[in-house]
Amino acid sequence: MIVSRITKTLSANDTGDTGGHQAGILVPKEPSILSFFPQLDANERNPRCHMVFEDDSGDRWELAFIYYNNRLFGGTRNEYRLTRMTRFIRQNQLEPGDEIVLEKLADGGWRIKSRRLKVAGQAEKGRFVLKLGSGWRVADV
Repeated sequence: MIVSRITKTLSANDTGDTGGHQAGILVPKEPSILSFFPQLDANERNPRCHMVFEDDSGDRWELAFIYYNNRLFGGTRNEYRLTRMTRFIRQNQLEPGDEIVLEKLADGGWRIKSRRLKVAGQAEKGRFVLKLGSGWRVADV
């Protein structure tokens, strides 16, 4: 049984299409999104939690939810990230506009899926145009 579900429409930056390097997918500080993930101790520097998700074919994916909070310790970053996503994105051949679905199960497990949506952008004269926004949303269960 699914307890909660969140989705993320992937941007070109999320899929690596921009050629930039980032430490995972940015997770907004919205309480409705953060409540999906395990709570991290902000008193610890860059706390993280490793979460093992299973996909529909039974493959297991270990992702890391990290609070880069070194700004509180004299650094510059103050953001949440979901890392270790590259292999899942590449294996599923996901592109900007596709969606990742994360589910929390009643038995304490986690499930991950992907959907091809192409909603976040549109083809315009041979180029891809992204709509701005975080791409995250809480989905009805």
